[in-house]
Amino acid sequence: PILVGLFQLRLANNLVRQGRTIEAESIVRETLLSTLKRSGKTSLDTVLAVNFLAGVMSAQGRDEEALQLGKAALKILSDIEAPSDSKIVGLTKFMIARNLSRTGKWKEASDLFHTVSKEMVENRAAYLEVERKSSDLPLTLIKTGDVEGALKLLRPQYEVNKKRMGIKHFNTAKKGALIAAALTLQGKKPEALKLFQSSIPILLSKSRQSNNSETENVASTRQKRILLESYINLLASIRGTELEQTAGIDAAAEAFRIADIARSGSVQGALASSGARAAVDNKDLSDLIRREQDARKQIAALFGLQANVLSSPVNQQDPAALLRLRTQIDSLRGARATIAQEIEKRFPLYAELINPKPTTVAKVQKSLVADEALIATYVVEDKTYVWTVTKTGKASLHVAPLGSKRVAAVAKELRKALDPQAATLGDIPVFNTRLSYRLYRTLLKSGEKKWKPAKSLLIVPHGALAQLPFGVLVTGKKPLPKDQPPIFSNYKEIPWLIRSHSVTVLPSVTALASLRALPKPKKDRRPFVGFGDPYFSVKQATDAGKPKEVKVAALTSRGLLKTRGIRIKLRSAPKTQGLDSADLSLLPRLPDTFDEVRSIAVAINADLTRDVFTGKRANEDVVKKLNLSGYKVVIFATHGLVPGDLDGLRQPALALSTPKLGGYGGDGLLTMDEILGLKLDADWVVLSACNTASAEGAGAEAFSGLGRAFFYAGTRA
Repeated sequence: PILVGLFQLRLANNLVRQGRTIEAESIVRETLLSTLKRSGKTSLDTVLAVNFLAGVMSAQGRDEEALQLGKAALKILSDIEAPSDSKIVGLTKFMIARNLSRTGKWKEASDLFHTVSKEMVENRAAYLEVERKSSDLPLTLIKTGDVEGALKLLRPQYEVNKKRMGIKHFNTAKKGALIAAALTLQGKKPEALKLFQSSIPILLSKSRQSNNSETENVASTRQKRILLESYINLLASIRGTELEQTAGIDAAAEAFRIADIARSGSVQGALASSGARAAVDNKDLSDLIRREQDARKQIAALFGLQANVLSSPVNQQDPAALLRLRTQIDSLRGARATIAQEIEKRFPLYAELINPKPTTVAKVQKSLVADEALIATYVVEDKTYVWTVTKTGKASLHVAPLGSKRVAAVAKELRKALDPQAATLGDIPVFNTRLSYRLYRTLLKSGEKKWKPAKSLLIVPHGALAQLPFGVLVTGKKPLPKDQPPIFSNYKEIPWLIRSHSVTVLPSVTALASLRALPKPKKDRRPFVGFGDPYFSVKQATDAGKPKEVKVAALTSRGLLKTRGIRIKLRSAPKTQGLDSADLSLLPRLPDTFDEVRSIAVAINADLTRDVFTGKRANEDVVKKLNLSGYKVVIFATHGLVPGDLDGLRQPALALSTPKLGGYGGDGLLTMDEILGLKLDADWVVLSACNTASAEGAGAEAFSGLGRAFFYAGTRA
């Protein structure tokens, strides 16, 4: 049983390396349970299984859980009085330090890393091995200001990686980018720029010249984003300098391109894996994807063999064998590039979905019309970058002194009046127009000359800015008058941004070119199809059939005192995050969406009997079997869910009627996978979902992914 457990843990580790972290978690949990039953809580076997589970949690981005598991393992080791300088204690502490780093607790992580280094004197070889493989340790040193310490670690590792795996290997490029980040802090900008320029393309390449030995997990993606932000910072600092001219680059334009990649990276990972599954129905595409994946795995295996040969004593190395390995790697690299090119040529939409080409300022300008301006933002720890791009001329870059915490606080304050937890109209908080103006002045004022002549603004928000409608930014310093009847009339003269410009929000800069390149829609489409008021349980369906008591409310006056007392009815939102178990039946019904969908249908002359699906009819089967490509507008008025809202939900989804009502199949959830398989020709898809994305932005990227999935399925907005 012990040997079986070890093999299961190794299998789980390999699954993590392939990006199959959910499968890995299942295997590790099974192993942990059998280990607890066999050996009890206080055993080294249990510690090993707990540490493996912590590793899987970290790979999924669940670092707080990983941290707690690491501490639990350390507690077991303390209970059995394991020596502090032992290998298992040292490696457990190293793992805890890694997870502290990944949660942004840089100082705690640094202190623990130093402690482990001191304690593992007797197990120096084991310590040096984990130190060599770790990117978290040098990143922690950089973040805590120990740049010299980071460079002392990184430079020899970079040279070893170059020798063992080559300059084009992902791990080599990551070490190079870390060195560049450290050099940037030292002010050695020419050396940092050169190293960034050689490393970043490899970090960003997903299909051709990079040879990533393992599929990136969430932790790796997060580290890559930090490195991209360091590169953006360097580019912003060299604008207008001799170094920019010597390097022959437009620093603002290059920073713009890198920011869009960093902004959309986490969404892209989810879409890539879902897109691959959605393509299974197309045999030709499926075969090409499988061949590309096989080539990638073969390259990774050959690199492993090469590393093993190089790690042996020099007098035992076989130069002919090394040459054969390198030849095989180069051959497979070429084959993989050819397959990737074939996928791009024959299935351009799929290729663009899983590996979108970086968007340049020039590409954006081709997509813009004369009276449009694009404003893209990127928020980091201590500042916000704001780019303005118009049809002609160079892009401008403004660096605003507004970091991520302050941006989140401002967005939260401004949202109090927009998304109020109020019982009556009178309870709605006053909108903070002064703060709104300060945000406008900090972010957009400097670029006014460039974007103000435009009629339409295309906004690409980032971070907490995605939670704020830019139309409510106040463009002038005008005090809010005292509240007078009728209610809210004091806002009438406020110079909102929406008064002067139309405002469109895009999930990424890349989306603009993709949407503008879509073919013209068919003319013979019906105006509308809508889905709303689904039943999430049999009880909801039964209750919906009961007669309702109708109350008519008469307003005798539009005076301030009368209207302030009108009660507000807010749409119910799912509250499942704190529960141990949650399924579809726990979602509250949304009866108001019945009226919502029907009233929109009436407004645009749709057929209520044919094209409106509510109650039991708002189900998965109908959505999948209906010819959705025959409609101009498609609306889903229901709950939007993010991973973790319901048991087993690992991707964003829309909630539809429960299959327990009978007569149709499915699980009641239209997931991102399934949306990717739809065929649309819509001018507009409306997701009228409750605002579950607002909690610290946790779900914002998931909903952005849902939007991208609908774009892929064929909608224009």
